[in-house]
Amino acid sequence: MNDFFLTVHILAAILCVGPVTIAASMFPPIARRVLTSDSPDVGGLRILHRISRVYAWASLAVPVFGFALAGSKQMTGERWLIVSIVLTVAAALVLGFLVVPAQASVLAVADGAVEMRNEVLPKAKLLSMTTGIFSLLWLVVLVLMVVRPGHHNG
Repeated sequence: MNDFFLTVHILAAILCVGPVTIAASMFPPIARRVLTSDSPDVGGLRILHRISRVYAWASLAVPVFGFALAGSKQMTGERWLIVSIVLTVAAALVLGFLVVPAQASVLAVADGAVEMRNEVLPKAKLLSMTTGIFSLLWLVVLVLMVVRPGHHNG
């Protein structure tokens, strides 16, 4: 059963966390171009925002199967795992409460109110930072999952 949990955990990380991280990272530079354009095409922003929203929910499979794996291997008390869980929660909060809502507001302005573009441009720049924080959190979680500092086999 451990092999199944590990396989699904890794597959979900690749297929869900990867796309949401890439889509979230691509959104800010495209948003800045759209917001400064005379004839904006927001189709790409809509797609990236949808990927961010849908894959954010799908990526919940990663911690679900991670918990199942940790429980079946009786590793839930490991420090590296606890830190990974805390960082995963932090990444989810950054994505759910900062990145996706900021994308939605930038998209709403890009879609309609031309006169508000200059006001939302700083928000698009701030979105780059929050997306970077989200990506960095996942990078640290990945390193912890691979290195497992303090873990002793056997």
